[in-house]
Amino acid sequence: MTKNPRFDPDALQRRLAARDTRELAIDGYAPSAVLVTILRGADQDQLLFTRRTEQVEHHKGQISFPGGRQDPGESLRQTALRETHEEVGIKPADIRIVGQLDDTWTPTRYLIRPFVGLVTYPYDFAVNRAEIDDLIVVPMARALCPDRYEECEMHHEGRSAVVPYFHIDGTIIWGATARILQQFLRLAYDREDVPCVGS
Repeated sequence: MTKNPRFDPDALQRRLAARDTRELAIDGYAPSAVLVTILRGADQDQLLFTRRTEQVEHHKGQISFPGGRQDPGESLRQTALRETHEEVGIKPADIRIVGQLDDTWTPTRYLIRPFVGLVTYPYDFAVNRAEIDDLIVVPMARALCPDRYEECEMHHEGRSAVVPYFHIDGTIIWGATARILQQFLRLAYDREDVPCVGS
């Protein structure tokens, strides 16, 4: 297998600015936002995920990107930055927003707008233990070529979506988070053959 090139945030920023981003509006679905958080180290890039506690209202114990529901009076970009700060302690001033991915939805009636953000790593995180049980840091190369990758089709209230499953070092990333991750990887590397299916 050839070595994957290092993630190029400038190239992704140009690619995202040039495309028509899908923005959804569905009655009865709550607007929310997440930050696809890229931890930029000296010699490698990593992705930051959170494992939610069993005390939160929705998506208990699931793996997700930092984020949450939109508050009145704020933009969805502001939501992503605020929630990231509240959940894991990354200050908005320390995040370079690279761009926006397509909206997606969840069966729990949330509309999610994903933003891609770059953070210099290592970082002094401050985890909100009421919401976040653990931080999961995944090297980009492991996300590109997981231990196993699979897809299934989900149907809910007349809507359907392909749900990817990333199996990475014993962690399963699935659902809306996996759909967002899949689109990010394909746009970041300008390739439709990632993740490496069957790896």
